[in-house]
Amino acid sequence: MEIKLNKACKIEGTVEIPADKSITHRAVMLSSLASGGSVIKNYLPSDDCLRTIAAFEQMGAKIKTEGSALYIDGAGLKLQKPQKEIYAGNSGTTTRLLCGILAGQNFESVITGDESLSKRPMQRVIEPLSQMGAKINSNSGKLPLVIKGASPLKAIKYTSDKSSAQVKSAVLFAGLYANAATTYSEPVKSRDHSERMFQAYGAKVEVAANSVTVYPAEKLNAQNITVPGDISSAAFFIAAALIVPNSKLTITNVGINPTRDGILEVLKKMGADISIENIRDVSGEPVADIIVRYSKLKAVNIGADIIPRMVDEVPVFALIAAHAEGITKITGAKELRVKESDRISAIKGQLSKMGAHIEELEDGFIIEGNGAELSGATVNSFYDHRIAMTLAVASLVANGETVIKDCECVDISFPSFFEVLKKICR
Repeated sequence: MEIKLNKACKIEGTVEIPADKSITHRAVMLSSLASGGSVIKNYLPSDDCLRTIAAFEQMGAKIKTEGSALYIDGAGLKLQKPQKEIYAGNSGTTTRLLCGILAGQNFESVITGDESLSKRPMQRVIEPLSQMGAKINSNSGKLPLVIKGASPLKAIKYTSDKSSAQVKSAVLFAGLYANAATTYSEPVKSRDHSERMFQAYGAKVEVAANSVTVYPAEKLNAQNITVPGDISSAAFFIAAALIVPNSKLTITNVGINPTRDGILEVLKKMGADISIENIRDVSGEPVADIIVRYSKLKAVNIGADIIPRMVDEVPVFALIAAHAEGITKITGAKELRVKESDRISAIKGQLSKMGAHIEELEDGFIIEGNGAELSGATVNSFYDHRIAMTLAVASLVANGETVIKDCECVDISFPSFFEVLKKICR
């Protein structure tokens, strides 16, 4: 599917963006492993999250949907052997976190995925889980994965050379099935939803600066969880309001977890007019309303110290940087090359096609701001939801018509994206 978009006069109104994808995945997993009935309110019914739901239904969890809520009768920590392969679609989160859970089961299971997911690296989870005693066969470190669990797993102290919440979470889930405390350390603290939610469901977790220790669990307790809005989805609308002249936008119910708010910190350094209001706690996560006004921005350099707090927002941040005064340098973002697409190459190629001045680095970009007005073009999403949504925002400041190919990929995280965008464009 392709969509045709045109320049906007301004962005205006109030929007509530969809529920957080990371939190929805983890809530479904923990509720499925818990004893008793859990309720997840305001879950995200996107393609990726539906893969996680289907996987746990295959393994004994009873999951019912009513409106925007999920009712989950957990199967307990010991799951039923799935009768067929678990198909993870395009979801790296489903795959990697599930590896940690399946590593502690007394059965063999197989995880497969679509063409895109089958190209993504899985050795990063295979390595620590193998050290813990699971036997995992792969296709040269990629899907399909055949996982033969062990019980109990061997507790380890694992130090990763990269900050990845997915790898951390896989090890923490496996740690629930270990014979003693398991510790995971990383260079910079990655998003901490798993640690917060493990504690909410009754697991014993100790959190230090850049490490987490989890203790073996006999059972998890069912919970009622309300999922906040996803800051990664909000970022596209924040960007639109910042770069389209005369704009003012209110985004309600956004999760502002301090391990995810790097985009807000960097934009404020650039001079963005962003207000964070009505801060509150929702199911252990900080939530707020964000008010954004069109702003004249100044270039900034960002690196590996903040990238883990804004890794999913880097593509749309590159677009924002193209509208800032001066030269912005982004480094420490090599992880973007192994996402749903090579996001560094995709952003450089497609925004350059529209007239942006971007130089590609191995681990990021050099972006010359205010160098040129953007022009409409036919651009490719590479079946990557975050590339498609970034290009949609770019179209709002481009002269002429922009055509985005394969834009249905937004269903991965934000099925209603184009409808919401249309409502706020004037």
